[in-house]
Amino acid sequence: MKKIIKANPEFASELVCVVPHAYWLHQKGLLEKVITRKDMKPFYYFCDDVEEYFDMRTLDNSNSGLESMPNKWVHHNAEVVTGKDYSDLSKDEQDNVNGVLDYSEWTPPPYSDHYKTDEFGFEKPVIVINNNFNIEYGQDISKSLRFFDIKTLYDMFVYFIGNGYTVVYKRPDNTEFTLDQNEISTLNKNISLEANVSGIGVISDYDLCEYFEGNVINMNKMKEDYPQYSYNEFQLRLFSNASGFVSTNGGGGVLCSYFKKPVVLYVPHGKELRTNYVTNTNSYLNKLSDSNVHPVLDAGNVNNYSKVIEKIETIFKEKK
Repeated sequence: MKKIIKANPEFASELVCVVPHAYWLHQKGLLEKVITRKDMKPFYYFCDDVEEYFDMRTLDNSNSGLESMPNKWVHHNAEVVTGKDYSDLSKDEQDNVNGVLDYSEWTPPPYSDHYKTDEFGFEKPVIVINNNFNIEYGQDISKSLRFFDIKTLYDMFVYFIGNGYTVVYKRPDNTEFTLDQNEISTLNKNISLEANVSGIGVISDYDLCEYFEGNVINMNKMKEDYPQYSYNEFQLRLFSNASGFVSTNGGGGVLCSYFKKPVVLYVPHGKELRTNYVTNTNSYLNKLSDSNVHPVLDAGNVNNYSKVIEKIETIFKEKK
């Protein structure tokens, strides 16, 4: 019997738990229809019947449609992998299952093969820097750690430009797609990523891109030149042509991992800080990326961005 998938979880959960299951069903001739949220159809390009039904995402997994998936949670599937509940495992057993899912009905779709294009005309190899600046878990924005600040963005821009790359900078302003509760709160409070730069004054990350005109491209502005594509189809086409990525953890980082190019993944908080989560060869992140994720783990209450720059200098060498 063919299956109808109906789900609207947070972005990372959909990319990890829903999309690969849908593609596996498609390959087996068992997928009838996908019911998802607005502008997710490009992620299900392989399905002829996609209904973009939901107007928002939910952080409540019990009401998100994940209960009907083989993997009901993004961070592990201990019950299937070990036969035990996570809480019943020893510390070593938990370390071995962090980030590991049931892959028996799980095949990521080959976005790079489907969406790769030469239409953008880049003359240099492209690095996508995927940033994020949202309220987390309903807390004040000052408590958020999962972002790159203005100084770090400047350092990254200078390094990549100096080593022969073009940078595409992505930070959604939360008007591009269907939101979850944290993103809605960020938008309603009109929060932006800014810094007071000596001799210049207060600038945003988008302003910073303008100082590197031609070498750093604001993805939001670039999208305006391609009105024929939805936001998600545009970024899938763009990311399919990238030579590498720098990203925070979360849904954006998961998406970067799909393209099997080097990903420097900055993890300042979240379940991804658990032992072996990112480094385990059976982690979904390494399954998605062909083990091309290079984590920067930064546990604590203060961001240490120097480790990100060091990792970038190790992974991305000069292009001549």
